[in-house]
Amino acid sequence: MSLNDLSRSHTTVSDLFSGMDPEAYRLTAEQVAFFREKGYLSGIRLLNDEQVAALRTELQEFFDPDHEGHELWHEYHTNESGDPDNVLFHALGAWRIRPGFHDALWNPAFTAPAGQLLAGPGRFWHDQLFCKPARHGGVVAWHQDYSYWTRTQPLSHLTCWIGLDDATVDNGCICYIPGSHEWELLPITGLANDMEAIFQVLTEEQKEAFNPVSIELKAGEAAFHHPLMVHGSHANRTDRPRCAMVINVVRDGVRSATDEPLLDGVPTIGKGKALDGQFFPLLYDPIHS
Repeated sequence: MSLNDLSRSHTTVSDLFSGMDPEAYRLTAEQVAFFREKGYLSGIRLLNDEQVAALRTELQEFFDPDHEGHELWHEYHTNESGDPDNVLFHALGAWRIRPGFHDALWNPAFTAPAGQLLAGPGRFWHDQLFCKPARHGGVVAWHQDYSYWTRTQPLSHLTCWIGLDDATVDNGCICYIPGSHEWELLPITGLANDMEAIFQVLTEEQKEAFNPVSIELKAGEAAFHHPLMVHGSHANRTDRPRCAMVINVVRDGVRSATDEPLLDGVPTIGKGKALDGQFFPLLYDPIHS
């Protein structure tokens, strides 16, 4: 394993997020109530212009498959769709490779609201990058995050989607189906190609309730969503890229439901044991912070 593997450090390694008071980023009671009712909360400023610029600089290095640290990715897809006309760059593990993406996990503008929405101490699950290039960016098909995460139980997860570019309807911003976090777990119907595939597994009632809301965000703004929230994003045919980082967390105490490794390149935790150790650090504890 690389000597530069930043997963060994469970505190910040740069000054990118220094001097930030978590109390300044707490959500209002109204925002928390909105999340509970709708299953998402958007328009939360998590990164300032300097922080966005730093992460964009690191991101550019990742597009070269031979970049330093490339062996540390859990997953790395230059195009998950396989279609050169619909490109979706998708990767897991940036926090291990570059200091900005590493330290973003401990960003108080993220940890303060995440602690409120999880209603307890939060442990890192994994990060993701989703990037759609200009003119030929692909889709992220409708799905529920937890359908890919059943190897961890119970369902006490939270997703934070952070724009590294302005995200608009035209360039493929994330879209939500409000209230779908109350639905049961749906079968997986694919991630990177067919936007309509999910309709094969919906009930008539769910189809009637399928009313997407487009979440337009400025670079540095974020949206939080429930692990059962149905969400997706359309293609990018504009002259601007649409890149985002995603931080996924679990409430402390969530356990492995398998004896297999939870991520590629990660040691087995053991079925029934709580997530812990080098790759699943505790990010915040609202009770003791």
